[in-house]
Amino acid sequence: MRKPENWKACCASGSNMRKKTATVEFGDFQTPSYLANRVCDLLVAQGLQPCAIVEPTCGKGSLLLAALERFPTVSRAIGVDINPDYIACLEKHLNRLSYSGIAEVSVGDFFAVDWERLFSQLPEPILVIGNPPWVTNAELSALESTNLPHKTNFQALSGLSAKTGKSNFDISEWMLIQILKLKVHKQITVAMLCKTSVARKVLAYAWKEDLSVKSSRLYRLDAQQVFGAAVDACLLVCHVADGSSNHLCQVYAGLSEDTYETTFGFRNGLLIADMDYFETWQHLQGEGYYRWRSGIKHDAAAVMELKPLQETYLNKFGESVDVENIYLYPMLKSSEIAHQNNPVPTRWMLVTQRHISEDTTPISSNAPKTWAYLHKHAAILDGRKSSIYRNRPRFSMFGIGEYTFAPWKIAISGLYKKLHFVVIGPYKGKPVVLDDTCSFLPCKSRAEAYLLETLLNSEVARQFYSAFIFWDAKRPITIDILNRLDVLALARELGEEKHLLEFVRQDKMTITSSAQLTIWKVES
Repeated sequence: MRKPENWKACCASGSNMRKKTATVEFGDFQTPSYLANRVCDLLVAQGLQPCAIVEPTCGKGSLLLAALERFPTVSRAIGVDINPDYIACLEKHLNRLSYSGIAEVSVGDFFAVDWERLFSQLPEPILVIGNPPWVTNAELSALESTNLPHKTNFQALSGLSAKTGKSNFDISEWMLIQILKLKVHKQITVAMLCKTSVARKVLAYAWKEDLSVKSSRLYRLDAQQVFGAAVDACLLVCHVADGSSNHLCQVYAGLSEDTYETTFGFRNGLLIADMDYFETWQHLQGEGYYRWRSGIKHDAAAVMELKPLQETYLNKFGESVDVENIYLYPMLKSSEIAHQNNPVPTRWMLVTQRHISEDTTPISSNAPKTWAYLHKHAAILDGRKSSIYRNRPRFSMFGIGEYTFAPWKIAISGLYKKLHFVVIGPYKGKPVVLDDTCSFLPCKSRAEAYLLETLLNSEVARQFYSAFIFWDAKRPITIDILNRLDVLALARELGEEKHLLEFVRQDKMTITSSAQLTIWKVES
């Protein structure tokens, strides 16, 4: 079993570091026999009768052995692993249990094996079972590992998505997709232990590409109890065969058919977390007048975020900071928004621009002490690794515009597992800014903000968003999901459309409600 590691711990010195690096790279954590037995018992209960078994990263082979014991219909079994010691150990078990005539195990690199050729030679139906590595390409690259697939943009990400980190992927994700993409025209059941997030990404890819996945089920697994790993994990079971695919996956609370929770799926190019909520509220989707924005990204909290101290400020280095007020704004962190109904700023942020790419050199004359402070910490600011700061003015920020300085905002944290919308008003005569883990709607007035808060905290809005939110995700509430709701359509659903349109008209803008396609024009 290749479970997630604390990668910072891998920086220890000497032999301990080398041992941990090998553990991470090649997977010294094996699937417990009792879990392998439970997985195979579940597959037996589903009526599975494979003629061939393949475990692509078999390790010591607990899953392969459990499957051989429970499926007498098997005539061929294949096990491959990159660790020769594991293969030697597995061969001894197979000989002792008299499976050597059926099973063939060998040392091999998953990324070098011709799986299509191998599968084409096996009798069907085929069971692919296993527990592939739970590490990402970025983590292995950090260790200078060669145990990686060839670098391709298989997720078809845009340039911006790739730059902001979305191009990082789990090795198991890549492996599972390669299995599902095999063009061998045979009946295949894939049963893999993996992160829940990986299972969703794999299915999303299969559904988007219309691969021949006939049915899918996801069985939640307590990885903390089994492996001591603090990650959401599951058993993913997919049935593959030629013909049309099914874009739904049933979710179960455990390794049992009696613990059904919900169904997620794929509709209109979107991954849906709860199909029941989606079917009920999908008419509220659309691009409306209100658009969610992200808080400010600066990647230098130690320099840019300051705590007030009498007549001065303190940065996270403990330094006393004397800067002008002109570029300072009260700020709120994600945790403050998530846990307070009326959060009060306890720190301030240096905001160097009012829009992306704005020249920052005027700070030198407008606020010389601020400019001197930025230059004092130029090594940190110039050394920010994200490519979004390249070819931009010095000391630039990201996720900034006129909306950043709206006097009133409706805000929500993207990190916490709850839908909690709060009103943010001015503080000490200045608009409050947010960090980049928060999202917000800019508002012109207090009344507009409180009406929006009422709408967004309604049960209807909660159910709408729950149709799209996977709560086990690292950042469950995203800008993309928030913007799927047409707030004017929500107001209409709740009988508040006329009230909300008064604020829209006051803004003297032409807007289109995607729900009724009515153009409202305000006379000047």
